[in-house]
This record gives sequence, C-alpha cells and structure tokens, in this order.
Amino acid sequence: MAEHEKTHSGADTPHSKGRTLLIAAAILWSTNGLLVKSPAMQAIPLEDRGWLLACYRSLFASVALLPLVHWKQVRWRPGLLASATTFTAMNTLYVIGLTRTSAAAATFLQYTATVWVFLFGWLALRERVHRGNVVALLCAAAGIAFIVLSERDQQRADGNLIALGSGVAYAGVILCLRWLRDEDSAWLTLLNHFVSGVVLLPIVLPRGIELQPLQWLLIALLGIVQMGLPYVLAARGVPLVTVQEAALLLLLEPLLNPLWVWLCWSEQVGWPTIIGGSLIVGGLAVRYVVWPQSHSMRDT
Repeated sequence: MAEHEKTHSGADTPHSKGRTLLIAAAILWSTNGLLVKSPAMQAIPLEDRGWLLACYRSLFASVALLPLVHWKQVRWRPGLLASATTFTAMNTLYVIGLTRTSAAAATFLQYTATVWVFLFGWLALRERVHRGNVVALLCAAAGIAFIVLSERDQQRADGNLIALGSGVAYAGVILCLRWLRDEDSAWLTLLNHFVSGVVLLPIVLPRGIELQPLQWLLIALLGIVQMGLPYVLAARGVPLVTVQEAALLLLLEPLLNPLWVWLCWSEQVGWPTIIGGSLIVGGLAVRYVVWPQSHSMRDT
C-alpha cells in the first residue's frame, strides 16, 4: 500500500527522476566558473591557463567516461571527426574566454549556440522559420550587443569575443550530435573529450608549467565532476522528460555559474552583462515555453 501511494504521489515517477537528473547535471555543469576562477587556478599564468585547463580537464573526463561505454556498439564514422573537431574548438575557446572575461559573460555567450543552430537550419538547410526561433534570435542578438559592445576593458573584450566563438563552435557540436544520434552517447562523449585533450597536448607540454597538487585536484574535478558526470546524468534524464522541459531545466547552468563565482570569489558582473545575459537566456526560455511546438524532429 505504501509503495502504491508513493508511486501516485509522483515521488518516484520517471518524469520526476528525469527532472532531478537534469537539475543535478545543470548544477554540476555550473561549477565550471567556480573552479576556473579559484585562487589556485588564477596562480597559473594567464597565457597558459586556458590551454592547460582545456587540455587536462578533457583527458580526465575521458578517463572517467571509460567504464560507461558500450564497447560492442562502438564503430567509426567520418562524422566522428567533425564532432571531435567542433568539440575541441568549443572546449578550447570557452575555457580561454572564461579565463579572460567574467564567468557570466563567457557562459551567456556560449549559450548563443542554440540560436546559431536555428540560423544554420534556416540559411543552410532551408528549414521552416518558427516564430519562437525568431524571438530567440532577436533576443540573442540584442544580448550579444549589450555584452560585447559595452565592454571597455581590453582583456575582457577579447575574452567576450573568444567566448562568442565558443558559442558558434558549440552550435557545431549540437549539429554533430544530431547527425550522430545513432551512436552510443558515452562513446561519442568520450571520443570528443579524448581527442580534444590529445590535440591540445603538443601545445601545452612545451610550455613547461608545473602544477601543484591542489591545482591537479581542481583540474581532476573539472574533468570528472564538472564535465564527465553531468553528461551521464543528462543523457539519462533527457529521455524521461519533454524536450522543452529538458531545455528549460538546463538553462539553470548559465544562471548558477556566475552566482557561484560571485558568492565564492566576489567576481563583479556589470549591468551590460546582466542585461545581455537576461536577453539571451530569457529569449531561449520564452521560445521553449510559448512555442514548444516549434521543436523539429532534429531537436529530439
């Protein structure tokens, strides 16, 4: 009887489980800025920091994902190279951008990826234009203008442009994931991380940066807890909820990321970034709430 009541209360339904998994994934993803902006990481020279963190966190993540791969389902396709290439670009640009600008700006600008996907589908694939996508695109354009054009500090301005580039690269990752949807998700994620780490090694090793034990620990956390584990949680949670609910729940990441950095490291965020980020995230949220029917089969 107790089990029957528990099921009807919704506590253990697949939907509530999926929601919990996605919220957990978003929270873990949002710790990126918290770790990268920590004093121990800031002690690494700026010119080396982004390359080094992008390289080593990817290698740690790939090791963590090894036990999750269904090796009998592994196969090689040309699309895997495109996926690994766009992921490497996204990973590198995002981390370098994050080291040079605020966590808020870097994260908000990376979340323009969804809008670039809309734009690519319209211009290159001749997909039908939905009103929700147009609203999200216009909000993102205004948000980008607020963040990028209002920045006066040269280092942060450069970081904003690099982070915006990571959003474009992330759009490529999303398109590749749709193209390769029949592949084992753990294998695809592992390969992306591993290739990214290996490609960056020839750039990182000659720099001769010696890391302290605490820095190695934080990088391991970046790879395993902040990157690897959330991918697993999201992969298990997405099939249990609707596409629009999954998208909305994962928007917690860009909201929480700068919050953790502000609470722990007192990083200040200017009003242009707050306004621009609100436009980017708000436009996406409105798109998913008001026009959920605008999801195409490619969005599933």
